[in-house]
Amino acid sequence: MLTSGNSSSHPMSFILLGIPGLESSHFWIAFPFCVMYVVAVAGNIIILHVIRTDHTLHQPMYLFLAMLALTDLVLSSSTQPKMLAILWFHVHEIEYHACLIQVFFIHAFSSVESGVLMAMALDRYVAICFPLRHSSILTTSVVIKLGSVVMVRGLLWVSPFCFMISRMPFCPNKVIPQSYCEHMALLKLVCADTRVNRGYGLFVAFSVAAFDIIVIGISYMKILRAVLQLPSGEARLKAFGTCGSHICVILTLYVPALFTFLTHRFGHQVPHLVHIIFANVYLLVPPMLNPIIYGVRTKQIRDRVVRVCCGKEP
Repeated sequence: MLTSGNSSSHPMSFILLGIPGLESSHFWIAFPFCVMYVVAVAGNIIILHVIRTDHTLHQPMYLFLAMLALTDLVLSSSTQPKMLAILWFHVHEIEYHACLIQVFFIHAFSSVESGVLMAMALDRYVAICFPLRHSSILTTSVVIKLGSVVMVRGLLWVSPFCFMISRMPFCPNKVIPQSYCEHMALLKLVCADTRVNRGYGLFVAFSVAAFDIIVIGISYMKILRAVLQLPSGEARLKAFGTCGSHICVILTLYVPALFTFLTHRFGHQVPHLVHIIFANVYLLVPPMLNPIIYGVRTKQIRDRVVRVCCGKEP
């Protein structure tokens, strides 16, 4: 059934298929998905709690980490409950406006996460290349302003996605062959010329992801050059260790994200099942791994969590 407006018509709801080709295994696939979601929620809440309650952690690196944890909570919670409902309870229908809201949250907070990773790379660059000026360059005020710019960029850049789609007519087909609503997946159901939408999508991708990747790349090239000039091998190892966790987080986000983005537009020969799996990995794995990586690799957070778990926290 279609609802007609002044200039558009849209279905009352869409049908999310989950993981096409693995329907018989949906029930069992949901278990690891659920574990990853629980780990993501618990891990990021712990990170936020530790940073909020320990005033010694109110430094740029940890403030950015708190932003990353909050972003991961929103990103995973905007998709995983519905995904589990599809896989376990066969609740495939999603209301039209709920689908648009999911599109907004997925793309907006993916952009925010990319921006936070860029800000963390800048923080590592200043900390390693200008250690004596780090606290004067990245003050709390600067960190808050940088975080605000990243957030506003994500919200403003992505909002037109939902507005433009909401003004377009949809075809009778309302089946989305994946587990969540996504901009390009919705565009494929539109019965109109979508070149403007696709062009804007490319603009957002290159103005956000490409810009952030370039800044991250330049930051780490300068970091590498500075580290290799250190006289002590132990100092070089410590500097590389400081950046190692951040590099792991960057790779877990950008590799599946770029694969999904490029497959939607150019990878018509890629098997659909492979595409869907990477699309799920893109939203499942980074929110789960980020608190694990930072919790294990960051001594201050690790020690504080151990104290809390052992009941030694005052």
